[in-house]
Amino acid sequence: MQQPPREARQPTQPMRPQQASPPPYEETYSLPYEEPVTAPYEESVAAPRPLDDETVALRLPDAPRIAKRATGAAVPVPGGRAARRKAARRHGRRGGAQEPLEPLKSQEAQDPREAAEETSQAPLSRMEARRAARARKPSAGVIASRVIGEVFITTGVLMLLFVTYQLWWSNVRAHQQAGSAAHHLQQDWANGKRNPGTFAPGQGFAILHIPKLDVVAPIAEGTSKTKVLDRGMVGHYGEGATKTAMPDAKTGNFGLAGHRNTHGEPFRYINRLQPGDQIVVETQDDYYVYEMTSILPVTQPSNTSVLDPIPKGSTFTKPGRYITLTTCTPEFTSKYRMIVWGKMVEDRPRSKGKPDALVN
Repeated sequence: MQQPPREARQPTQPMRPQQASPPPYEETYSLPYEEPVTAPYEESVAAPRPLDDETVALRLPDAPRIAKRATGAAVPVPGGRAARRKAARRHGRRGGAQEPLEPLKSQEAQDPREAAEETSQAPLSRMEARRAARARKPSAGVIASRVIGEVFITTGVLMLLFVTYQLWWSNVRAHQQAGSAAHHLQQDWANGKRNPGTFAPGQGFAILHIPKLDVVAPIAEGTSKTKVLDRGMVGHYGEGATKTAMPDAKTGNFGLAGHRNTHGEPFRYINRLQPGDQIVVETQDDYYVYEMTSILPVTQPSNTSVLDPIPKGSTFTKPGRYITLTTCTPEFTSKYRMIVWGKMVEDRPRSKGKPDALVN
């Protein structure tokens, strides 16, 4: 049997009216239509609502928009346009890994502090920026207080350094100088180098020993502060109106001066001496041993009579071989003088060895 033609096998359909073809494109000055760009992960599903433009009728609330996660699950995005923009910024507008959406706060439930921070981050005008810069600059009073504080701090540091120098470093340096002078003096004696009977100012010629106070200090001629006393040595009153006898004299008063504080402070504790305590003067040929007899705690610096051959204020009443130690008092001042006297009890040649006071 002959098959009917293809057209006959197809079901008949009602003929649709042929739509007129669109007119050819004409160049116009109107902007082309563009569909709004939405985030690829977000599909807006909104329930249709009746149009009520230009009315005051109540409207139904907008249906919540739906956002799709990267996994494809739909998550509602609450809030208005600002919330959706915030979500778009967080998750990216085009592709890439997206963070899971977190429940967002509506604008009505936003923390006032966060709103204040967002407001404070708004760009400032030029005038506001200048005012803020002027507000950040310290005032004249603040600058003055800082300068005064720095001056006080610097002054305090300098005073601390000075006190450290006076109380510690001056003693260290003076002990080094005094020890070196005593060592060279003993070397000269051991080598047989003879010293003249008279000595130049600042020249060492003897060594003072106070066993009870553990004092060993060289004795130099004169009482110069810079050449003798500040170098940790003991000075002999050998010049001018205060000139005193040498220890080898048959009679006379051997007067010595020394620092009580700082610069070696050899006489710091002479106030602790008691009658009978021994004081030894070592020279190139002899050991002169004295015993402490009396002390004058305070006297004026101008009282030079304590250096007389028969010192005034001591217990001595007739000529003899005496020793006088003078130093400043009270400690760390030079307002007054303290005087200690002693009487010679032994003149021992070096050939007989050291006296008992230096052996024990």
